[in-house]
Amino acid sequence: TGCSTWTWSMLLKKLKMDSCSVFCVSGYQQANVIILPKHLANDFEAFCRRNPAPLQLLYRGQSGETSCLPLARHADIRYSGNCGRIHQQAVHRSHQWSSDMVCFYLGCSFGFEGSLKTAGVPVRNVEQGRNVSMYRTAVPCIPSGAFSCPLVVTMRPVPAAMLDAAVEVTSLNPMAHGAPVHIGEPALLGIQDLSRPDYGEQVELQPGDVTVFWACGVTAIEAILSSKPPLAFSHSPGCMFLTDIPDSSSSPLTPESTNTPLASHRAVARIRELEMTIGDDPGQRGIRVLFTQDELLRSCLALSHSFSVAITTGFPTHYMHSPPDETDGPPGAIAMATMLLSLGKQVTMVTDRRALEMNQAIIDEAVETGVLKHAIPLVTFEDSGPDSALHFLCHHGDPTKPRYDHLVAIERSGRAADGNYYNMRGVNIKHLVDPIDNLFIAAKGIPGIITTGIGDGGNELGMGKLKEKVKNLMPNGNLIACDVPADYAITAGVSNWGGYAVACGLYLLHTCPSHQRYLKKGLGEEPTTRQEQLQDCTANLPSVDKEESFLSTLVRFGIRSGKTGHLAMEVDGLTFHPTHSDMITRLLEATQGSTSQNH
Repeated sequence: TGCSTWTWSMLLKKLKMDSCSVFCVSGYQQANVIILPKHLANDFEAFCRRNPAPLQLLYRGQSGETSCLPLARHADIRYSGNCGRIHQQAVHRSHQWSSDMVCFYLGCSFGFEGSLKTAGVPVRNVEQGRNVSMYRTAVPCIPSGAFSCPLVVTMRPVPAAMLDAAVEVTSLNPMAHGAPVHIGEPALLGIQDLSRPDYGEQVELQPGDVTVFWACGVTAIEAILSSKPPLAFSHSPGCMFLTDIPDSSSSPLTPESTNTPLASHRAVARIRELEMTIGDDPGQRGIRVLFTQDELLRSCLALSHSFSVAITTGFPTHYMHSPPDETDGPPGAIAMATMLLSLGKQVTMVTDRRALEMNQAIIDEAVETGVLKHAIPLVTFEDSGPDSALHFLCHHGDPTKPRYDHLVAIERSGRAADGNYYNMRGVNIKHLVDPIDNLFIAAKGIPGIITTGIGDGGNELGMGKLKEKVKNLMPNGNLIACDVPADYAITAGVSNWGGYAVACGLYLLHTCPSHQRYLKKGLGEEPTTRQEQLQDCTANLPSVDKEESFLSTLVRFGIRSGKTGHLAMEVDGLTFHPTHSDMITRLLEATQGSTSQNH
């Protein structure tokens, strides 16, 4: 243009806040624009690097630079918009475009809407002629210098059958925020009312639609509002800077590395391999007839999102011995607890009152031998009234304040339809079992608590989800079948194997960049090396040495093999070597052999 200066009053006329119309040009990347004083530029760039999903930095201009050649050859920011926002803390008599101001161009989700339509995914905001809905969440961005704010997301309704397609298409375009950061319940993001977006317009869901949320560049506006610079400029939400870059310009991913909504295809395939492996049935119980695909995957995904997990185990099948417990259950419970602790989760063990002292001593010895890094809280549950379970699960009995967000039962005696508890031989052992089932029943009515049951016969807590199969297909099924369901029912040839598989599945998700991005809502810098992700987690996988050590601890405490009653190094009548040691080795090979490719 030949202009050496451009006054802020002239730019203000170009950036009118109230005359903005939505424009989305299919086929080209679009950008959010932020203009800040030079002294804040480094802090803001660092803020973008720390929060890459909402603030995908396409280009940072030099001080006073009005062009952005990598994005648009002939653009001049002084002339490139007629709708924007001025954020000013004081009246300034003279502001000129000079070396004091720096432009930032950030990715925008409008850049993938054309690709969604090409893939056959309806774009409801376009269909309805509305600006996309944008919401301020309760999820804090990673702060940097003067900048801190909540994450802002866009919401696009997507038909449930097209979720995978929507995720895969958008994951191919990281410049436009990439894959979603949340799918489903808005309240988990702190969004209480979809009909009242903080920016944009309400977009109506159609029957069968699921709410899908992408990180949004309007997060930058929130950052400006919270940092209160003396003067700053931004685009107005929905009115974007149009680049020359086609929206398909990012490098295509191979089919093997594209994403499902929550994890990479490769990670999902490995967890399914674990699930099939633990279905081996050397004891010939016929457990494969109870198998339901992806129960392990769903449970691991839920546990990965958890904060506080309660685990219970204990099956007093040897009612004629003291103690009456068996060696199946505790090893798998400790394996899960160890991995969950390494991932930063809170873990509590729930046991029968009769076994409290013994189990506390077992946990203490596990710490001394290095099987556990530190002691786990051990508690009991007593049914002392109709609200006992609610008060156990929630602070002050308030269902909006749960203590735990996931309950896991592994080889735990499950209540049958007649109210009794039976071993596989049909012997009633109710007198040895505390009513921990009530916690799983109560959890059904408490939003935010998910339950998992792990079993190998159908009479374990949580197997009520499969009770019709148990009744029809398992020996003594009509009598012994557990009547209390869990959200997820994992079956295995030996229940311990299910616990080992959960630990390995959590490891696979922890080392899956796609899942970690989703888990962290696209916030936080990527680890510098692959080793950073693996170092602590790898040491907390099950191992032959640790499991053999823990089994020997159980035997020293008089705990016997479930099927035979032998006080020996066996579980369910199967000796540790070679049966259980081989299973652990196979699970580790399926897990660690894949981490270098687990994208």
